[in-house]
Amino acid sequence: MADWEIKRPLGVCGGTEKTIAPGEEYIATLVETEQGLQRRDYCREYWNNNKPAVYCYWKSTMPAGEQKKKLFIDDDMLMAFFERLADETDEEKLSFRFVLTLILMRKRILKYDSSAAVEGREIWTLRITGRGGEMAKVINPHLAEDKIEQLSSQLGQILQVELGK
Repeated sequence: MADWEIKRPLGVCGGTEKTIAPGEEYIATLVETEQGLQRRDYCREYWNNNKPAVYCYWKSTMPAGEQKKKLFIDDDMLMAFFERLADETDEEKLSFRFVLTLILMRKRILKYDSSAAVEGREIWTLRITGRGGEMAKVINPHLAEDKIEQLSSQLGQILQVELGK
């Protein structure tokens, strides 16, 4: 399994190459490429006028150069990302979805219900809290602990946004 190389905000619009100034709002995205998911940031003007094709996106504010970045992950955004990965078959995305599942379980948004072996794979069934008994299924890729930590770290880098709005 290849490592994902998700960059932090570079302060440059991926569409115009104009500088995104500290304190300026921008749209952070994940774009699917031949090398896997890659982060691209877009200034609001470019985003509003062009709506580039992306895998998922979220609004953020460009941090000041040396300012320590604070991580704020909206639960709805996490669930949307989790659901977006539901039909993926690529091993990297299956692993990423599993780590996202563990995070959502820790936040008590998903609750483990059962597991079953299907075509040689362990499939977890989880209850989505607050959705009237709605269930989700997740493949357990049996990742080593260090791989879970690595993917968790990459998830943090991908979803790095400023605390605020």
